[in-house]
Amino acid sequence: MLKTNSYFCKLRYFPVAHITNKRKIINDPVYGFISIPADFIFDLIEHQWFQRLRNIKQLGLTSFVYPGANHCRFQHCLGALYLMDQAIKSLRTKKVIISDEEEEAAYIAILLHDSGHGPFSHALENSIISGISHEDLSLLLMNLLNEEFKGRLSLAIDIFKGTYRREFLHELVAGQMDMDRLDYLRRDSFFTGVIEGSVGSDRIIRMLNVVDDRLVVDEKGIYSLEKFLIARRLMYWQVYMHKTVLSSESLLMRILKRAKELAEEGDDLYATPALRFFLYNKLGPDDLLKEGRFTPALIAANFTRLDDTDVLVSAKYWADDSDKVLSDLASRLTRRDLLAIEMQNEPFPKERVAMLKAQAGKLLGLNTEMMEYYVFTNSISNLAYTPEAPEVKILLKSGKTADISVVSDMFDHRFLSERVTKYFLCYPKECR
Repeated sequence: MLKTNSYFCKLRYFPVAHITNKRKIINDPVYGFISIPADFIFDLIEHQWFQRLRNIKQLGLTSFVYPGANHCRFQHCLGALYLMDQAIKSLRTKKVIISDEEEEAAYIAILLHDSGHGPFSHALENSIISGISHEDLSLLLMNLLNEEFKGRLSLAIDIFKGTYRREFLHELVAGQMDMDRLDYLRRDSFFTGVIEGSVGSDRIIRMLNVVDDRLVVDEKGIYSLEKFLIARRLMYWQVYMHKTVLSSESLLMRILKRAKELAEEGDDLYATPALRFFLYNKLGPDDLLKEGRFTPALIAANFTRLDDTDVLVSAKYWADDSDKVLSDLASRLTRRDLLAIEMQNEPFPKERVAMLKAQAGKLLGLNTEMMEYYVFTNSISNLAYTPEAPEVKILLKSGKTADISVVSDMFDHRFLSERVTKYFLCYPKECR
């Protein structure tokens, strides 16, 4: 009988198939090599609901203006996760006590903070889904995942909602200088090429501190904070509220609005199954909370199958639809034949809007009622600060804290709180 090497036998029977390396290293174009910080975080990343974010662009139709802006929400969420990891490590070096449970919960909250974004998020929220924000949908998905994972997300949900007693953890997820903003400003700046939006996230994170369970910034980080606020304001005007981006998103909103209107009238439109569910059913905030006609699980099942592809493919088919308005609007989007847009600091005169509607109606052969889809005016606003979030506190060398408006030489309270509003007017280019 042949003798068998006992060491070989041990290796042969070792359950290699059950070993999975969940501490993956990802090569991110913005930060370089980043690591998945925990095994359970890897499990959430692998979940189909999170993988769906690969197919949702971070900046919607902004690539119509900046061709490089094709990055997705999946990349952004991983970037925000990386920054949260860096923030927790930095705070611990400053003797801020964060338990392992709180650490994991903070990772989960920031990873899933954008899970409720649909395709072309704000266009969707204002057209075929009424009264339901992406934050509402993120919370819905987190609650359902919490059931699936036997309560593992409970603390993360409390942090996400801001109901956990240690408020600084919520501020890291959704505050004036949260990891979400730090990543999307730097990432969007990188992919659009708008260098004015680039922020020193590493420096800012190293300047973060905690006093009385609230997030503060060390006094020596005041200049980095000022740069961050300036970058945010510039990115809003140059990218997020660029007039051509507004024109394209407004056009998409009206396409979806017209499709929803036709669906409610009983027209049988082409649509993918996931998009059809939202076109042909009226959904409101109450449907996310109660077990009624549509259970939260049913809404989530359809929503998590919905991504950019559903809308774009449907729009290509709608370009050949028998409805003249839907067909024309969808054709304009697919050709990038956008509506003309003007912007100014004052509201546009009603007389001019009425004149453009009459002119467009004659050119397009449509009645006055249909001109609401082609000629319209609206406003946009930009704030350095989020109104509902508390003002950033500066930790002085004396150990006391003060509002940034008191400490900063550059920003006063008026700059931080004043809402800058601009008005825009859209109409067909044929009317020029």
